[in-house]
Amino acid sequence: MAYLTCDEFQKAVAQYTIRHKSILDIMSKAQDANARLNRAVTKAATTCGCIRIETIKKPIPEDASLEDLSDLLDNHLRGSLCEDCRDMVENEMGKLLFYLAALCNTVGLDLNSVMAKEDNQLKTLRVFNLT
Repeated sequence: MAYLTCDEFQKAVAQYTIRHKSILDIMSKAQDANARLNRAVTKAATTCGCIRIETIKKPIPEDASLEDLSDLLDNHLRGSLCEDCRDMVENEMGKLLFYLAALCNTVGLDLNSVMAKEDNQLKTLRVFNLT
């Protein structure tokens, strides 16, 4: 499998964004793609069962620092995606990435620059980037 750069992907998306040129179409399709991604992960847990979502409130000691939180908190996910569910989740993520790149193209942003800016912010704020 060949790997693409963000720039190559964004250019390909620009080439093939024909039906959904309107920003309103792109935003609504991105929202739909996000919902489908959420649904694929949910179905992996509720229909397939390859993953389980176990939610419990974790006790956090009063003297815990922000750095301690990454060790104290958990993602609530147990198991791993089976091959079928992995394919479905990847497919839905791909569609979401397509519409994100299309949105970047429409508003005149470079996806790679957006990622680099976010990476820089993560490195600068480190643990204090609690978004």
